[in-house]
Amino acid sequence: MVTPSLQMKKPKQFSRRMGQKKQRLAKAEQPHSPSDTAQAPCPKEPCLGPPTTLGPYRSIYFSSPKGHLTRLGLEFFDQPAVPLARAFLGQVLVRRLPNGTELRGRIVETEAYLGPEDEAAHSRGGRQTPRNRGMFMKPGTLYVYLIYGMYFCMNISSQGDGACVLLRALEPLEGLETMRQLRSTLRKGTASRVLKDRELCSGPSKLCQALAINKSFDQRDLAQDEAIWLERGPLEPSEPAVVTAARVGVGYAGEWARKPLRFYVRGSPWVSVVDRVAEQDAQA
Repeated sequence: MVTPSLQMKKPKQFSRRMGQKKQRLAKAEQPHSPSDTAQAPCPKEPCLGPPTTLGPYRSIYFSSPKGHLTRLGLEFFDQPAVPLARAFLGQVLVRRLPNGTELRGRIVETEAYLGPEDEAAHSRGGRQTPRNRGMFMKPGTLYVYLIYGMYFCMNISSQGDGACVLLRALEPLEGLETMRQLRSTLRKGTASRVLKDRELCSGPSKLCQALAINKSFDQRDLAQDEAIWLERGPLEPSEPAVVTAARVGVGYAGEWARKPLRFYVRGSPWVSVVDRVAEQDAQA
């Protein structure tokens, strides 16, 4: 038997539920406020805001989402020189200046130096000197040396005593105007001419000038240093996009001068030297 009190509650409960439902429907029909829109997450596609002058731009040679990426540690550098030279392509080199400005460039060209057996290496024959000590230190150690008495080149040690990778060219991503100012201040000769973007880092000494890298960076740990480090790029170039060619400026090294130990991204305008013969051979 249903008591009279229960019979009175049922209509009231039903009426209350109907009222709550109407309120929810009315609220759902109201337009979203700007704050609601801003908080709504994108389901799958990345939320891309308006472009800024501080973030890296999208490269046509690599898929590049906005935002800074993961710093690479010892496990990345701890591999032989040849695979490390290839693995560097597409990664992002970061330089933080004393005033906090960060400069970024994507690596598009490298050379491998294999150690004592390599007649083009500074460690050929196993010789160790105070100058080349960085080549014999743990993987990820910088080896910065002076050429022609005025320009610097930067290498990173790999697995194997005396083995390293030379960074030859970067695709500038962030801080281009600062790079331009640094190049204009440090370069010799036609300092009055305004450099084009593709000229900023298209060579081993050019990239050192553009990033303010000098001898003080020698023997620093790229995996731990606070002023320079490597971030993982979004995607490495596919195998067909990598050109394998002879190294540049090592004609004194006999047969080692012809070994295909230089690697660069095909079609990149930031590469220092294009080898058309090597590109044609790769397509044959």
